[in-house]
Amino acid sequence: MWGNKKPDAPQTGQPDQKNSFSNQPPKPASAAWEGKPAMSTDAMRPLGATADRATARLGASLHVKGEISGNEDLLIDGSVEGLVQLDERKLTVGATAKVTADIIAREVVVYGTVKGNLRAKDRIEIKKDGSVNGDLTTARIMIEDGAYFKGSIEIDKTDQKESGGNAFARASAAPAGATKTI
Repeated sequence: MWGNKKPDAPQTGQPDQKNSFSNQPPKPASAAWEGKPAMSTDAMRPLGATADRATARLGASLHVKGEISGNEDLLIDGSVEGLVQLDERKLTVGATAKVTADIIAREVVVYGTVKGNLRAKDRIEIKKDGSVNGDLTTARIMIEDGAYFKGSIEIDKTDQKESGGNAFARASAAPAGATKTI
């Protein structure tokens, strides 16, 4: 009984049976993935989904009262009351989510219901079934047909001025002999 145990690794004189018949080169990736420079070595995971950009998820059955802050993207499907602060990250309010909170993030995408003020450094999107009741402050805004929005919108251009995002300033700085279209 104890003497019939097979060795875990092949003996030194024996070829590895798993690889002895596969002299073929590895199969190439499917055509859908070939030639895409934005892919990592793991063919099933785009570079944007690496561990550095992991997305946390608050499930539909979870209810949070208080402050949420962190340094990763967040998807909320449950309910939240309080403050959500993800300064340099993306917040997605899922279709089943009910958020009664002020939100501060780099980017906010709303599929569900939000009651509170939203401040996003980059942009705010309210999708067709989304609902926002509060004031928005952002550099860019997108509200789809069918979305509900009640409040005010303030376009904050301070980030654009610092990064040279003013298109007119770039066009005005053209060399003297160049033509410019405005």
